[in-house]
Amino acid sequence: MENFIYKNKSEITALSARMEKFSYKKHSHEEYSIGVTLHGIQEYHLDGSLQSSYKSGVMLFHPEQTHDGKAHDIKDGLNYVMLYIKPELFLEALGKKEIVKFSSPIVYNQKLAQDILNLSSAVLNQNADALCNELLISLVDNFTSENLYSNFKHDSHFIAKAKEMIYYEIDNVLKLDDICKEVNMTKFQFIRAFKESTGLPPYQYFINSKVIHAKKYLEKTRDIYATIVEFGFVDLSHLNKHFKKIYGVTAYEYLSHLD
Repeated sequence: MENFIYKNKSEITALSARMEKFSYKKHSHEEYSIGVTLHGIQEYHLDGSLQSSYKSGVMLFHPEQTHDGKAHDIKDGLNYVMLYIKPELFLEALGKKEIVKFSSPIVYNQKLAQDILNLSSAVLNQNADALCNELLISLVDNFTSENLYSNFKHDSHFIAKAKEMIYYEIDNVLKLDDICKEVNMTKFQFIRAFKESTGLPPYQYFINSKVIHAKKYLEKTRDIYATIVEFGFVDLSHLNKHFKKIYGVTAYEYLSHLD
C-alpha cells in the first residue's frame, strides 16, 4: 500500500512515506534532503552506485544530487521519513556561506536519526515555528564535525550556463539547439557532458526543474490550474504524471496536503 504525506512548516517540508510497488524515477531536489528508514530497506542509485538504507539508516542528499528509489522487497515494503530543507536555511543554521556536500550517503547515527524524527514530527504535526527552529538547530549541530561534509564542487562554466538557459525556458519548451550553440558543442557532445555532470540528460533535467518550480508555485498560490498554465503543462494529467514520478503523489494530492 502506497501512502505519502507531505507537510510544510518553517520553510521545511516533511514527508512520511510508506511504499511497496512504487518506485521513484531519477530526479533531484533543490533542497538538502535528509531522512531515516523506519522499516524495510530503501534502495537507490546515487553517483553511479547502488545504495541500501536499512532500518535506522540516515539518508543524506545534497542539493541537485540525482537519485531514484524503491523498496528492496515489495512484500516487506518500506517506511521512512524525509526532510527537505532549503539550502539557505540549512547553511544559515550550519554557519556556512557556501554549499557543502555530505561525505557519506548513508550513516548510522542514533542521535542524528532521532533529531530528524523529532523535527519531521514537529513539521507533520504543524507545531510552532519556534519549536521547529529549535529542532532544526539540534539536527544541524550533528554536522559541526567536518567528517560529515566537504566542500561542494561547483559546476563548470558551460554546465552553469546551460542550467541558466534551461531555467530561463522553464515555462516553455527546451531549446536544445540554442543551448548547444551558446556552449559551442554538438547536440550529442552536450547531452553526454551534461548527463555526466548532473546525472540527468538535458530533457529529463528540464522536466525535473519544471516540476520543482511548479511545486513551489503551487505551494504559494494553491491554484493547480494556474500552475499548469504558468509552467506550460498540457493539462492536469500531464502535470500529475511527472509530479508523481518525483514526489510519489499527484500535484492534486499534494495540494490537498497543504490545506
